[in-house]
Amino acid sequence: MALPAGFRLVLLLLLLCLAGNRSPAQVLRRPVPDRLIVLTFDDAAVSHATYVAPLLKKYGFGGTFFVCEFREPPFADKTKYMSWAQIQGLHNLGFEVASHTLTHQHVNKMNRTQLGAELDSIEARCRAWRIPRPVTFAYPAYDTAPTATALLPERGYRFARAGGARTYDPAHDHPMLLPSFSIAGTDTAKVYGAIRQAHDGRVVILTVHGVPDVAHDWVTTPPALFEQYLRYLHEHHYKVIALRDLARYVNVAEALRLTPRYENLK
Repeated sequence: MALPAGFRLVLLLLLLCLAGNRSPAQVLRRPVPDRLIVLTFDDAAVSHATYVAPLLKKYGFGGTFFVCEFREPPFADKTKYMSWAQIQGLHNLGFEVASHTLTHQHVNKMNRTQLGAELDSIEARCRAWRIPRPVTFAYPAYDTAPTATALLPERGYRFARAGGARTYDPAHDHPMLLPSFSIAGTDTAKVYGAIRQAHDGRVVILTVHGVPDVAHDWVTTPPALFEQYLRYLHEHHYKVIALRDLARYVNVAEALRLTPRYENLK
């Protein structure tokens, strides 16, 4: 017997809803431990090589460095930005080198072809410097767009990070739209408040720019404060990983079936 049209519509909507809301058991490979922190660094600031990387090694922490080549101020100014030899050095130390587009272009201002070209350029530089092809991405200025959330997984990217100042919930947040907290500035209460939210299945992803950032001083982090944060993480037994390492916990293929939600990511 044929179902009434209204009932079929309700059933279809229910199935679509269930397809976009995976259970934690489907999305997770293993439970997310408390005190799990992801450290990410944007913009290829020279201090990432000269100051940040040695400190991370000192504390035994992982990290992801999202690199690009700014046009203003020029990427050629090595008092402000890393050379590709230094970026290769980060990889050789065991850190993740990942994509921030080539020229820090906002993805909501590019079409699919333009975004593909930006990704191609960073990937080509990684090949030239014997750095693995990036598998994670950071949105310049935290601007997201459906074009990117569709294209990135097609090209093998597993995670993409935005902003939003909230925790990452693997059961609900699409892997191409991960939220993060910025630690720029001197508001230590804000930073510690963010760090302490890493519990009950939620991951805290931190966005860091230069330490200090001499190219973009409005997002700088004072070196003394940065080490204070690392010391706190170490003393309180946080596990600090690169973004790519979330794949140990998240079944990306299942997570990609979550409904993309673009709100609260700036």
